[in-house]
Amino acid sequence: MSLLSPPLRWLAFFACLAATPPLLRLFGVDGGGAVQIGALNDIGIYLILALSLNIILGYAGLFHMGHTAFFAVGAYASAILNTSHGWPILQTMPVAGLLAAFFALLVAGPIIRLRGDYLLVVTIGVVEIVRIVLLNNVFDLTGGANGISGISRAEIFGLRLTTPADLFYLIWAFAGLTVILCSLLENSRFGRALKYIKQDEVAAAGCGINISLYKIQAFVLGAFWAGMAGTLLAVKMRLVDPESFTFSQSVMLFAIVILGGSGSIAGVVLGSFLLIGLQEIFRDFSQARMLAFGAAMVIMMVFRPQGLIPARRRRYDLRGLTGVFPRALGRRGGAEGT
Repeated sequence: MSLLSPPLRWLAFFACLAATPPLLRLFGVDGGGAVQIGALNDIGIYLILALSLNIILGYAGLFHMGHTAFFAVGAYASAILNTSHGWPILQTMPVAGLLAAFFALLVAGPIIRLRGDYLLVVTIGVVEIVRIVLLNNVFDLTGGANGISGISRAEIFGLRLTTPADLFYLIWAFAGLTVILCSLLENSRFGRALKYIKQDEVAAAGCGINISLYKIQAFVLGAFWAGMAGTLLAVKMRLVDPESFTFSQSVMLFAIVILGGSGSIAGVVLGSFLLIGLQEIFRDFSQARMLAFGAAMVIMMVFRPQGLIPARRRRYDLRGLTGVFPRALGRRGGAEGT
């Protein structure tokens, strides 16, 4: 039996994270732990992205490998609004999310009835189309291969975020908010409907669930959150370019959700730390990194296909109904006999 309830576990987890920057400085880590904090910032951004993909892949069961496209739309929207129109970078976040959601709505309409591998292939094509559009500097907005630079630093209540530690608290505060909202979504009527669709579309349709509408809503909601995560990338890098949004990023996000546990928030968190953390550890050994990544994929698919922390099935307490149905059936039988 667990000593802590799920909310307390998450509170303890984020409290430990919040203490990381001061502890690194206290123990005299080189540069105040800037390298380690920078790696945690990358993990935080990928965690937000993976949780948004989990809505589409984990809850609705849609094989979607084009999530990087929505990430790119959000990042470029924030960069353009900041550099060309003078918007404060954090104020562009809702607009970035809305533009990514609108793009997802345009994409989802024609393809939402596709299933399995067919949907997977189409979404891969969407990523490549977006990357090529960004490279070709359409409407002279995206800067081509050089991207958009000169993004201003983020400010909160007049405080300018200049160090990795400052960005750490911004990114992980947003990650904490994402975990809370995903937990609420998972236990909501909408979240339960998505899980029913994932398990059995025919049965879900028989229960009156509009399959296409719920799938499109999941697609749009995940894209909205991915677009806002793109703003965080623009804040962190102060530069966006097409090479930040390649197919390999989509593969990484897909792997985080599948290996961590499809539909499991805790699994996605663990998968983000493992895969992005290993990527940072093996950064100087690119071939060894891909070898380790491939080996992990094979081992997991063979020995634990449900993921490291699989999603828990919803349980219902039927003890309160004991005796209710037999009595009701007895009354019905008596009425029919008369």
